[in-house]
Amino acid sequence: MSTLEYNTERTKLIIPEYGRHIHQMIDQAVAIKNKEERNKMAKAIIGVMGNLNPHLRDVPDFQHKLWAQLFIMSNFELDVDSPFEKPSKELYVNSKPNKLEYPQSYPKYRFYGNNIKKMIDIALGWEDGELKDKLIANIANHMKKCFLNWNKDSVDDKVSSEFLKNKIKTNNNYKTNKTNNKNRKKSKRRY
Repeated sequence: MSTLEYNTERTKLIIPEYGRHIHQMIDQAVAIKNKEERNKMAKAIIGVMGNLNPHLRDVPDFQHKLWAQLFIMSNFELDVDSPFEKPSKELYVNSKPNKLEYPQSYPKYRFYGNNIKKMIDIALGWEDGELKDKLIANIANHMKKCFLNWNKDSVDDKVSSEFLKNKIKTNNNYKTNKTNNKNRKKSKRRY
């Protein structure tokens, strides 16, 4: 009776999306001595790989991608006649993608978020007038909504007006849309 074989005891999959059976078929193709048989088997494996990814058939270099992945999964040991140039091992083994830079900003008032800060900066650049007053009133409404996301208490208009007075240096008291906790969803009790 054979014992259980765990995946942790098996060889690591190079491209796990294709699964262990494709990798085993590639290993069998590498072991074949006859080049014609290897070529036939490689084309059959490419066909199976294409069937596993039918959504990629519309991509212009679909076949080129499949052949490159075939060579990668064989650790570049497969010697077959490919319709495309064989990729270099050094390109795939030693290269790592560049680290993505994530924009870092630490707002003083985190519950308002970065968008409020950007909107206030834009409002500072505008000339005084009716349009600027409407923008500031809109900012005050948005600030109130953001505040309610993090605080369960209802928000008085004075909170956002005082904040905006300090930031934008305006004398207007902006009335915001009425919001209270009655509009918020209450959790249903289940017994």
